[in-house]
Formats: sequence, C-alpha cells, structure tokens
Amino acid sequence: MGELTRASPVAVRGEVPVTERKRRVTATDVARSLGLSRTTVGYVLNNTLGQSIPAATRERVMAEAARLGYRPHRTAQALASGRSMIILLVLPDWPMEHSLRQNLETASHILDHAGYALVTYTRHEGGQARPLWEMLNPDVVIAWTSISAAERTSMQASGITRILPVLQQERSALASPTLTAGTHLQIEHLYEQGHRRVAFATSINERFSLLSQGRAEAAREAADRLGVDLLDLRPVDHRDGTVHQAVREWHAKGVTAVAAFNDDIAAMTVAAAQRAGLSVPDDLAVIGHDDTPMASMLYPSLSSVSIDSVGLGRYLAKLALHAAEDRPLPEAPPDLHAAIVVRESTRR
Repeated sequence: MGELTRASPVAVRGEVPVTERKRRVTATDVARSLGLSRTTVGYVLNNTLGQSIPAATRERVMAEAARLGYRPHRTAQALASGRSMIILLVLPDWPMEHSLRQNLETASHILDHAGYALVTYTRHEGGQARPLWEMLNPDVVIAWTSISAAERTSMQASGITRILPVLQQERSALASPTLTAGTHLQIEHLYEQGHRRVAFATSINERFSLLSQGRAEAAREAADRLGVDLLDLRPVDHRDGTVHQAVREWHAKGVTAVAAFNDDIAAMTVAAAQRAGLSVPDDLAVIGHDDTPMASMLYPSLSSVSIDSVGLGRYLAKLALHAAEDRPLPEAPPDLHAAIVVRESTRR
C-alpha cells in the first residue's frame, strides 16, 4: 500500500473549490491597482457630483474597474445615497394574465430607462412570508389593492415615506372603471346586436373573486340601464362540466347571448355550445374580455373587449416617477380606454 499523502481540496461537481472562489472586487482593489486614493476612486465609481477629478483619471479608473471585474455594491450604494432605485408594486392575488402582463411589461421598460427596477409583490391569503418592503427598502410603494393600517405602519417603520395610493384615494376593484368599463361595453354590444336575454359567465377561480364580483355588478347595472334581461349569472368551468350544463340551461331559458368574464371563459362557452349542437353566433352569441391573442385564433373568432393595458402601464410608471422624483403628476389613468373588437362570435 502506497504512502498516505495529504489530500488536495476536492470540489463537489458543479461547485467551485473554496480555495478557488474569487472574492468580490472592491473600490479599494481598484485604488490599490492604480496607486490612487480610495476616496478618489470612490468618487469616480459613484459618479459623485461636485468633484473636480481630471477626465484622464476618470477614464483610468473606469478602465481598471472593468479589467478587474468590479461591480457596484448596490446595498452599500443604497445606504450611502438613501435610495434603492426600486419601485415596489403590491398586487392583489390575481393570476398573471395577458392584460396584466402587458401592463407590467410596459411600466417595467419605462422605469428601467429612468434607472429604476420594478418589483412586484403578491400578497397571498394567510401567507407567512416577510413583506418585501421590509427587505428591499423601496423608494416607492404602489398598492393596486387596499393596504391595512398595520401594513402602512410596517412600511413607515421601514423608512418608506412614499406610499401610493394614500388612504383617501384608494378604490376597490368593485368601483374602478378600469376593471368594469369593459363589462358595460359587453352588454351594450350585445344589446346593439339585438339580444335581450343575456347571461353572464364568470370564473370559478377564487383568486378572481373580487374582480368577478365587480364585473358581475357592472353587468347587472348595464342590463338594468338598457332593459336587458340578465337571466343568469354563474361561475363555469370546462373541467367539472358546469359550462356544458350552463349552456344547455341557458338555451332552454331562451338566452341568446353570453358575456364572459374573460376570453378563457368565453372560449369554453363557445366550445360547450358547439358540443351541444348550437351555432355560434346564430343560436348563442358569445363575447369575451381582454382581447388575448387566442381570441383571433379561435373558430369562430372571438369578439372581445380590448383594454389599453399599455396606456395603464405608462400611467403606472409615470405615477411612480412622480412619487420618486417629484416629476409632474400624470393625467388621470385611461380608465375608459376600452373598446369592443367585433369578430365572428357575435357578428350576425
């Protein structure tokens, strides 16, 4: 048996051995490499205003920082400047659907160009996770859902002073035209197409409960205003057969059109009608909501409500920049920028 020798450090596959791991390159390393003071290098790397540092020195510092692989320490910068450059958006517990994704993508791009990161935080019923605002220290918190007095106190205790909306301006999903204007348009469109006996199909997903309730109330209001018989209002789904049962019962009651909570509900209603031997739209007209890409690909193609999600995203970003930098307050949100896209499922 050979002589025992001291083993070399062995790394687990996929890991870097401790002896080979690189520590973070700091401003001190850059200063030492160039023979400059740590203060001078710090001024350059942090782009500190009011410092008369020669352009040649700035170029040397930036070039050496890039060569060494220096990356700014965001936490330290935030502590030094008092700003995290983070906008935190508190969302209700809704599934991430097409319109919401468009909205957030637009806002994120605009804020990114202004130097801010948009972070979303969804609160879940009974959730035990520590709130993100306590860990990120965002410059601004915008709530798309009502926040409790305890949550507001928690934000303020974390040093957050810019919290929108303020309590006096908060609006529930039930009252927001942004979320209910499309439902009014759905009922009005069906009325204009000659339908007087209508049903409203909503989602069984409990995460949509508040939004479903708001749109259901809007459907009742529009039907009452126009003299339309809203004969039924119920949650449906294709997995448990409720949509097939609903379509059969609606047809038996003389319902000639269905307004759906979203395009998914509308699509399953169209499918259930076709399986029941009904023609869409001759026997049963169906209109969706959100104008997702799927709406134009179905057969028959799906009439739907198009919401200005991009415009809402721009408004959100401008509102955040107003709070963060005192930029001009944006005009009122495009609450009523909704329109009917007429396709085969309602066109006579």
